[in-house]
Amino acid sequence: MSTYLTILGFNSAIPTINSSPTAQLLEMEERHFLIDCGEGTQVQLRKAKARFSKINHIFISHLHGDHCFGLPGLIASFRLLGRENPLHVYGPKGIKKMLETIFQITETHRGFEVVYHELDKDYSEKIYEDSRVEVYTIPLDHRIYCNGYLFKEKPKDRHLNMKEIAKYSEIETCDYHNIKAGKDFVLSDGYVLSNDILTLEPAPSVSYAFCSDTRYLESVIPIIKNVTALYHESTFLHDLKEMADYTGHSTALEAATIAQKAQVGKLILGHFSNRYGDLTVFTDEARNIFPNSFLPKALESVKI
Repeated sequence: MSTYLTILGFNSAIPTINSSPTAQLLEMEERHFLIDCGEGTQVQLRKAKARFSKINHIFISHLHGDHCFGLPGLIASFRLLGRENPLHVYGPKGIKKMLETIFQITETHRGFEVVYHELDKDYSEKIYEDSRVEVYTIPLDHRIYCNGYLFKEKPKDRHLNMKEIAKYSEIETCDYHNIKAGKDFVLSDGYVLSNDILTLEPAPSVSYAFCSDTRYLESVIPIIKNVTALYHESTFLHDLKEMADYTGHSTALEAATIAQKAQVGKLILGHFSNRYGDLTVFTDEARNIFPNSFLPKALESVKI
């Protein structure tokens, strides 16, 4: 099962005719994770032909409007669409008060449970786990409390080597699960068939790191080391580093430096200031440090 990332919005602060604030949809191991939810996210989800009913976990990096103002409307739409399953919302402490106040004042009645997971730690912690996926926070340095998120596939089962298995009539279909899980098979005469013979290497597990609004921060490097793909904000070019520091943001050069030091597979830039018309200047700057840097394309589904 492949992992795909659809970037729904990637500009900073103010929506424009051609771009939307931060929001991403990550499809990993048949789970659909929404990451940030800027204004207009549900429209972008419609354009991406995403199935709203598949989204059960939403991760909000921080409570600046361009990362969360789309959330109340999306949750209200879930109700109108007849949602019954619980919705898990992860975000900074205060996100429950923000949403519940809006719902109370607007008399938005829900037919499903919203489960809040409020975050306040200044260190990386595991906040989600199931049989296939783990999610960790990535503490960032912005003007207000902010986290990125690391999504990791767990190690996958080995593939059955059916050509080899066919040689042994004692191996039945009911044994396949244990063999895929890495166990040897013992024949009736006591001979042990090594799992290495009966299976092939599994597909490598992939990982995705989302680093939202942040100043240059080297403490994220050990957390995101060797991830398959990294999204890192790059609001400004490096000639405006002083402004980036003042506003709690990074430059394209700094994002590329993080990618290079963390030895990630590829870097996706984003959260661009509206002062830039031609966004290729960001990859021009980043590729001097990290050649495998890319611009996002709205609504394009990219294999991680």
